Amino acid sequence: MSVDLSLDYFALFGLPYRFRLDEEALDRAWHALQAEVHPDRHAHLPDSGQRGAIAGALRVNEAYAVLKKPVTRARCLLELAGVSQDAVNARVPSPECLFEQLEWREAVEEARKANDIDALEQFALRLQIQTDGIITYLAEQLDGRRDLEGAADTVQRLTFIDKLRLEIDNALAAFDNYN
Repeated sequence: MSVDLSLDYFALFGLPYRFRLDEEALDRAWHALQAEVHPDRHAHLPDSGQRGAIAGALRVNEAYAVLKKPVTRARCLLELAGVSQDAVNARVPSPECLFEQLEWREAVEEARKANDIDALEQFALRLQIQTDGIITYLAEQLDGRRDLEGAADTVQRLTFIDKLRLEIDNALAAFDNYN
């Protein structure tokens, strides 16, 4: 295998160290790397070589998944800039952010308990609109101002929103499965 799997995810795909990515370039690079590291291409190798090919395919897929999602891509950029995952996770949200999170969680819980699918769907739509704005702001923090501290706060906020969106999706799925 001629792919250097020890490279960080951006270098592995030959992409610039930016939050705003050309998603088509990411997809093209992923397909090209997958073609090179796919285990079927290395089936003729002894077991150790085949295991290496499997590990390579896993690494390429992991890198692709991280760079594809805005939150994990931002976390990757922060880590490359010296801001650890633990440091991001340990940040204390502002009182306003905590209050907002509490209100959102209560709204989702009330809608879930009431089996109010319309309220859950509307809330999910509002969250998506808000997420789009936050992602735009995060891009400016990372690519424009290089505000790593602010970006760490924004990543933490987006992580909460992702978890809340998952709760909504699970509630909607449970409702669908129940009916």
